[in-house]
Amino acid sequence: MSSSVLSDAFRAHPLNLNHKVIDLSSVKILPDSHAWTFETNKYNSSCGGDIFNPESIPIINLNDENSMELMRFACKTWGVFQVVNHNVPKNLVDEVELQGEMLFSLPMHRKLMAERTPNDVSGYGVVRISSFFAKSMWSEGFTIVGSPLEHAAKLWPHYYHKFCDTIEEYQKEMKNLASRLMRLILGSLGVTEDDVKWVGSEGELEERGAALQLNSYPPCPDPDRAIGMAAHTDSTILNILHQSNMACKCSEETALGGSRCSPTQEP
Repeated sequence: MSSSVLSDAFRAHPLNLNHKVIDLSSVKILPDSHAWTFETNKYNSSCGGDIFNPESIPIINLNDENSMELMRFACKTWGVFQVVNHNVPKNLVDEVELQGEMLFSLPMHRKLMAERTPNDVSGYGVVRISSFFAKSMWSEGFTIVGSPLEHAAKLWPHYYHKFCDTIEEYQKEMKNLASRLMRLILGSLGVTEDDVKWVGSEGELEERGAALQLNSYPPCPDPDRAIGMAAHTDSTILNILHQSNMACKCSEETALGGSRCSPTQEP
């Protein structure tokens, strides 16, 4: 299966995560392990105008007959774009958010039952990029590669079915959407259908690894000195991001090679 391809890659290159998982929801004072320092105006000095204005990010309407041309422009100039008319059911997205909230609201000892091991990608814990930073990030994550059953059964021994059904349906929708986007991207480069048979004759990405990452950013006692997700570049060829209205704000660094997400303070 395609999921084993990605899992095998992580097992072949295990990471020693020095950052321990702590119960962020119970922390009242920001610990030194999570206190970051930032260079003032590090990025703003090199760029002007409205390059970081979210409204200027390219929008790809998948029903637009010019979507391939728009995709080419977005990839060439930004490397990021907003997708509309993707046909992913809103009620499904809402249910994924609900299941994620239920997962992260579990007591810490329950979540640690599904803790990610150093030589694997699936499970609960700090993000794998943590090993590249001296400070810990103010976030917790849950990674799913392939079936969610193994880890879900550890979290909810008798009530995992709804979580699994929701995640599997969402994985199916994301796989189809990723295929549509990849065809647009490759088509914008002049690549023909015959050249991309690996994408799948029925619009599915065949034998390719994919991971579903759920992240949570609990309210922080000192958000100005913390980072929810440090600027980084992912290793996958395509990322589909859905950002909920939970406590997190993203900084204006995406266009310069990475994104930074900072937690917000509890009201």
